[in-house]
Amino acid sequence: MDTLSSIKAFRQVVESGSFVAAAERLAISPAMVTKRVMHVEQRLGVRLLNRNSRKLSLTEPGKVYFERCKSILEDLDDTELQLTCLGSKPRGTLRVSFPSFAAGRGLARLLAEYHRLCPDVLVDASFEDRFVDLIDEGFDLALRLTSNSDSLPAGLVARPIRPAMFYLAASREYIRRHGLPGVPEDLFRHDFVAVDNLSSLSLLASEGRINIPLHVVLRYRSMDGVANAIAAGVGIGAVPALVFEHPAFKNVLIPILSACPVREAMLYAVYASRKFLPLKIRTFVDFIVESLSMIAQPKPSCRAETNVGVVHTIP
Repeated sequence: MDTLSSIKAFRQVVESGSFVAAAERLAISPAMVTKRVMHVEQRLGVRLLNRNSRKLSLTEPGKVYFERCKSILEDLDDTELQLTCLGSKPRGTLRVSFPSFAAGRGLARLLAEYHRLCPDVLVDASFEDRFVDLIDEGFDLALRLTSNSDSLPAGLVARPIRPAMFYLAASREYIRRHGLPGVPEDLFRHDFVAVDNLSSLSLLASEGRINIPLHVVLRYRSMDGVANAIAAGVGIGAVPALVFEHPAFKNVLIPILSACPVREAMLYAVYASRKFLPLKIRTFVDFIVESLSMIAQPKPSCRAETNVGVVHTIP
């Protein structure tokens, strides 16, 4: 019987707490797990586990053997990962978490170009605005937009990619019903769609920052949800500039007070560690950084606001 597989089975039994749980994690039968652990004990000539119908416990030799096996297996994993990273060609599945609003044709074009450059990498894309747990949820990488780097999970690498500006937006329907704000002070009488617990805005005007308390009528936990609610005419809200060019929102969302951006955020690539960084992660992050650096920072057109102003005069 394969000694290495038997050692791995013994470690999994100890860490899982039972033969059944170990079998589920190893995708083999409980009988096979038992057989592998017995193989280790017979080869060593010592009992490693005390086991009965209710629980398992390590014997004294078992405790020593478990700690050494754990260290050896971790060293082996690191060595295999290092050799993989030194490979000349990126390959494998790359699980990436993107912000919800990024699920458009622009990203699809970037992913198509990356596939052309790295055809052996399968990008498994997920879209959500929460901070996913890279380790527990099995993600290789997350792209996150935040104006506060302290909000990023501790203990991870966060590589800044590029800044992104947020602007106020409303739908044509909403502006027809409530009018077009001409100055920041006009916002006091308008309804707002907010993300998370946002309750006020700080606009960057020529005279400095202007703080606006919000009359929030709807909250979303995702930026994609905010953009859709604004498009539905619920109220005014803040969205990243690139949302105005999204096919679903172009000519639907109208920039409001585009001379007064709401805030600047930074897009980060977040991953677990720089040590033995797999080539599939390194090439993807480098590709995203290089590709986005060639795209000019978008700014909503002021002409849309002017045109809406004319529409507003219609009863």
